[in-house]
Amino acid sequence: MAKQKTIPQRDAVKTEDTWDLTKIFKSDAAWDRGYKKLEKMIPTFETFRGKLGRSAKSILVCCEFEAEFEKLAEKLGVYAYLKSTEDVTNGAYQGMSARFTYLATLAGEAASFMAPEMQAIPRKKMNEFIKHPLLKGYQFQLKKLARYRPHILTEVEERLLAMQGEVAGSASTIFGQLNDADMGFGFVTDETGTKVELTQSSFGSLLESPRRSVRKEAYTKFYQEYDDHGNTLAATLGASVLQDVYQAKVRNHPSAIEGALFSDKVPLSVYDNLIETVHNNLEPLYRYMDLRKKALRVKTLCAYDTRVPIVKTPKVDIPYEEAVATICDSLAPLGGSYVKFMGKGLLDGRWVDRYENKGKRSGAFSYGAYGTPPYIMMNYKNDVLDSMFTLAHEAGHSMHTHYSAKHQPYQYSHYTIFVAEVASTFNEQLLGKHLFQQARTKQEKARLINKEIDEIRGTIIRQTMFAEYEQIIHAIAEEGQPLTLDVLRAQYRVLLERYFGPNFEIDPMLDLEGLRIPHFYNAFYVYKYATGLSAAIALSEMVVNGGTKERDRYLRFLQSGGSKYPLDLLKDAGVDLTTTKPIEAAMARFATLVDALETLI
Repeated sequence: MAKQKTIPQRDAVKTEDTWDLTKIFKSDAAWDRGYKKLEKMIPTFETFRGKLGRSAKSILVCCEFEAEFEKLAEKLGVYAYLKSTEDVTNGAYQGMSARFTYLATLAGEAASFMAPEMQAIPRKKMNEFIKHPLLKGYQFQLKKLARYRPHILTEVEERLLAMQGEVAGSASTIFGQLNDADMGFGFVTDETGTKVELTQSSFGSLLESPRRSVRKEAYTKFYQEYDDHGNTLAATLGASVLQDVYQAKVRNHPSAIEGALFSDKVPLSVYDNLIETVHNNLEPLYRYMDLRKKALRVKTLCAYDTRVPIVKTPKVDIPYEEAVATICDSLAPLGGSYVKFMGKGLLDGRWVDRYENKGKRSGAFSYGAYGTPPYIMMNYKNDVLDSMFTLAHEAGHSMHTHYSAKHQPYQYSHYTIFVAEVASTFNEQLLGKHLFQQARTKQEKARLINKEIDEIRGTIIRQTMFAEYEQIIHAIAEEGQPLTLDVLRAQYRVLLERYFGPNFEIDPMLDLEGLRIPHFYNAFYVYKYATGLSAAIALSEMVVNGGTKERDRYLRFLQSGGSKYPLDLLKDAGVDLTTTKPIEAAMARFATLVDALETLI
């Protein structure tokens, strides 16, 4: 009889393999007390009505209360979210998240008068307030607020928008429940004869199977489930896009994409330059696909052939503890303080919820509140090299969070996603360089080169394709055209043909991929992966090949939080993303790696 590998229930997971959320709240009851405290704070917002334009002192008192309120709200939200991801079928914690969302909506309503009232202050008077010594700690925050003047509505309109906060996120919530809880993919028998439950997490592992029949079975069963739910998924994604378009129009932005880029002060040219630069450098990708086809000895290269390593090496078995030790060694260029703090958190500090359990959210993320550990959710697998890289990636986020919170006041402790993806992929770059230096054989080196090729392909090229898809489907919606299942699939297929080249076989179900990407529910997010890795490649070269000056400059970048706009922070660190140079350099690195792999296999 075939062996069967099943996923454990949450209560069967060892305590030491889970995160310790008591550092946020000691218990659910403590969370509930915090909830009631926050609820009682909401009416205080009303005491500031009509007073914000009186003096710098009035603004300071309001800013200080808002920071105090948001600190507690953040802790409540983080705790509820983390608990809900442990098992998305657990109704109690889904209810906790819903309660918090409701309270956050009420708070948004109560505070909705503040932005319009601040914007009503005459420009000259507001500029005087911004320069006042009392508001020195909030100067950048107030400057950012002033920049929003054309996009802040009347008090009544702001209140109406705040009231629909829960509804605005409905499409994402529905997708999450369908994708992570309701959809079932069955089982796949792997190359060892083990019957493996097919999940969002195990799908990636199965696609790395050396046996093509296993990969094909996993791919077919996985996408068949998406095909069966195609119309529902298309309607959900379409609803999310329409919400994006609506929000942009309401806020007086020319388009949804420009509305999304506004908060980071990123010009549209950065987005367009990314797509154009990648388009101009796709030839090495086509060569790589041809090389992959040749190495795998297949007549046609299919989607389920794109993740399996093309260099034959023994299957890895890297226990979690060993992965932590290796990551710590690789990050030695950042100094002993960085490495020691990170290592303790990953091993003994119980930052990390390590392994998959029944109902656990798929993927991985880093998330924490001000003054709490920077938690990491993972689905770590010993037999997947990517798991160690994912841990290094999330640890990069967590250390960024730690340094920002340690060196910045609350109001500037939250870095933007734009720079977050630099810190995370920087760690992956150093891990890759370390493993390559430790490699003993030609095959080991070839596999690591293959790994970095796939990293750039997945994070720069693939995410740029996703970014272009988002731009296209939002433009369609803005033209008043419906986003039907057929339209979404057809647009995705056009991009598949461009990005994979003439010698790649596009499976009939591959254009369903656009319906299963969670990040599309946070529109115009994915391009930051591409710009982030491009910046990380440049910065990692500076740190590894430089000295104390380069290291300290990078650490200052981590310490800066959100104290400047992201493009300015990166310029300070040594990378200018307003030009195409970082993207061109990353794509040149990709071409060099493909050349190297061609000589090794």
